[in-house]
Amino acid sequence: MSALPATMRAVVYHEPRKVSVEARPVPALGPRDVLIEVSHCGICGTDLHLVLEGMGVPGSIGGHEYAGRVAALGIEVEGWAPGARVVGGPGASCGSCAPCRAGRPSICTGRGAIGMGGFQGAFAEYAKVGVDQLLAVPEGLGLREAALAEPLAVALHALTLSRVAPGERVLVTGAGPLGLLVVAALRARGVDDVRVSEPRLPRRARAGKVGATRLLEPMDLAAPTMPFDFVDDPVDVVFECSGAREAIEGGLAQLARMGRLVLVGTGLGRPRLDHHRVLLNELVVTGAYCYDEGGMGEALALLAAGRLPTDELIEPTDLPLEDLYEALCGLERGEVTRKVMIVPKEPR
Repeated sequence: MSALPATMRAVVYHEPRKVSVEARPVPALGPRDVLIEVSHCGICGTDLHLVLEGMGVPGSIGGHEYAGRVAALGIEVEGWAPGARVVGGPGASCGSCAPCRAGRPSICTGRGAIGMGGFQGAFAEYAKVGVDQLLAVPEGLGLREAALAEPLAVALHALTLSRVAPGERVLVTGAGPLGLLVVAALRARGVDDVRVSEPRLPRRARAGKVGATRLLEPMDLAAPTMPFDFVDDPVDVVFECSGAREAIEGGLAQLARMGRLVLVGTGLGRPRLDHHRVLLNELVVTGAYCYDEGGMGEALALLAAGRLPTDELIEPTDLPLEDLYEALCGLERGEVTRKVMIVPKEPR
C-alpha cells in the first residue's frame, strides 16, 4: 500500500438534510485497530433516518455497509497484512449479558446503536475498526458485492427469528433494498411462495426479478373486520421491511393462525396493534435488529456461492461522495430500486 495521507475526504453530517464533503484527519490507530481503505459503501435505510430525518449526530460520518482493503495496522495486530480484502463486522459483544448468553449478540447490553454516538463510518476514504471486527472477503467475491454482506446479514437474521421453512407462505411488505435482500435470501433458502406488497411500480418490478412469486399493491391486501376472521390464502410469515405504520398494521392481518410478523424496516410512525388478533390466533410479533451470531460470515459465504442475483440487488452505477445526498433523496422518493454503492476514492 502507498504511504497514507494526513487527511481524507468524507461526507460529514451537520443538520437535517445538510451534509458536506470535507477533509478530515485520517483516523489514528490504537494498538489493536486496523485502517481500511474503503472500496465501496452501501447506503442503508438507517442513513436516510440519520441525514434526512435529523437523527444523526452533528459532525459525524455515516456509512456502515462497506468493504475495502487493509491500509495500516496497529502495533499489536497479528494475522493481517496490508492489502488484505476485508469487510468490517460488528463490534465485540460482552459475552456475559443475557442476550449474549442466549446467542443474540446484536442486542448485547454493552453495545451501542449502529450509526449513533461516537461511531465514525465509511462514507469516507478510510475507516478505522478494531481487529476483532475484521472478516476476510472470500476469493472470487468482488469488493463491490462484498459490501452487501452487512445488509444481507440483517436479512438472514430476520429469517432466523422467523423460523421460516420451505413450504411455508411468506409475504414481504416493502421492496426497497432491504426487502429485496429478504426476498433473495428466502429464495436461496428454498422458500418458493414469496409474495411482495409494494406501492411503487418500479420496486414491485424489481422484486419480481429478484425472485418474488406474486407482486401486490398494498390496496390488494384485504383487512378482515373481526380478529377471528382471516383473509383468503393467508401467509405463515410476514417480513415488514418498509417501516410504514400502515404496512405493519396490514401485515398482521395477513397471517394465518400461529403466524409470525417480523419487523425489519425502521420508521417513525407508530402502529396500532390489534392485540385481540394476536391473542386469539397465537400470533408472534418480533423485531429483527442486526445480525445472527456469525451472521456476517454466513452472508459472505452466501454471496461467494453465487446464489443471489447481485446484479438485480445493486444499482449498476456507483456514485462518488459528492452524490451521496441526492442518492438519499432518490431512495426516499422511491425512485431508486436497488442498493446504491458509494465509492469514496472516485471523486467527480
